[in-house]
Amino acid sequence: MKITALGPFSATTDGVPIAPTAAKPRQILALLAVHAGQVVPVASVIEEVWGAAASPKAHITVQTYVLQLRTSLGRALGDPAAAREVLVTRPGGYALLTGPEDVDVHVYDRLCADAQTALEQGDDIGAAHLFRTALALWSGPAFGGLRPGAVLGLEAMRLEQSRAGVLERCLATELRLGAHERLLPELAELTTRHPHDEALHALFMTALDRSGHPQGALAVYETVRTRLDEEFGLLPSPDLRRLEREVRTRAAATAPA
Repeated sequence: MKITALGPFSATTDGVPIAPTAAKPRQILALLAVHAGQVVPVASVIEEVWGAAASPKAHITVQTYVLQLRTSLGRALGDPAAAREVLVTRPGGYALLTGPEDVDVHVYDRLCADAQTALEQGDDIGAAHLFRTALALWSGPAFGGLRPGAVLGLEAMRLEQSRAGVLERCLATELRLGAHERLLPELAELTTRHPHDEALHALFMTALDRSGHPQGALAVYETVRTRLDEEFGLLPSPDLRRLEREVRTRAAATAPA
């Protein structure tokens, strides 16, 4: 089985799609997938699919949707009995029993944890490789094609925040490894896409400065400073202001007399 949620949601087994086309059963499959191997309470399923609009008989509809999922899975597996061993009923809920590598969210979380461990052990090369491998799993916004409810919405927010943080840690690690020139195009594109992200602007300034373009780094600072002032009436963060002073000091020290 292969289930992807870091981009357009899909689920296949041996290349055969198993995700129903109907929106609510797809939501339930996605919810079960991100908690694969764990029991998802019926109450959580109801909260995800209907929220406060759930009817008193919503649990019966959940049973119907789970039966539909088992039917789709059984067709793909060519064995309805096998489907009942994969999508199981447990006291109070349901569980999708898949392998640890079957759901891209689980693979992503493992890679990120391994990368963080490598960082803490001083292995920047290993950490950078693991971060890049994790980021490569993404192909769009989390749960693309679904309309997440309350439960999946929180998971989508967690994943998107994680993605942003992992990208910043990856870039910072690669900068420590001396990849400043190689990262310039990527950082230029990222700061354009995220015009208010001060951490990315700081990384871009650092890469420019280390590549011998201190004036370019100062121009990046002025751009984000002006934008923050005009749009929000804010100053850049103390860290970004400190970086600007450091770049300016170095530029003045190396300028021709």
